[in-house]
Amino acid sequence: MRMTMKTAEAAEMSAVAGANRRAHERVTATFDVRFQETADAARALRAYSLNLSAGGLCLRTRRSYDVGSHVRLQMTVDGEDFDLEGIISWVRDDAEAIGVRFVGVSDEDQARLQRVVASFKR
Repeated sequence: MRMTMKTAEAAEMSAVAGANRRAHERVTATFDVRFQETADAARALRAYSLNLSAGGLCLRTRRSYDVGSHVRLQMTVDGEDFDLEGIISWVRDDAEAIGVRFVGVSDEDQARLQRVVASFKR
């Protein structure tokens, strides 16, 4: 099957919908996050997390973002420093919150994320 723009968009939407089914367990975790849209790399902002999983996190932010925007995240969680990339998977302007799905995570960072999430469950 030839991949068209519509089928590519459908595949991305399906991936986002799949992420909403919570492939990874989420835990309540509040910590500072420095992040920026990769299209606007010069403008780093601070936000704080509401929850975290090995696959992504929810951030509280007063700024409006677009679903599908690529972001870079820098954070220290439970003594572990992370520098990750993600895609905004949902936006709730009324709650001033966005969901970010991590992308391109190394095996090492994935294992560290899983350890950090497990530490919040204790």
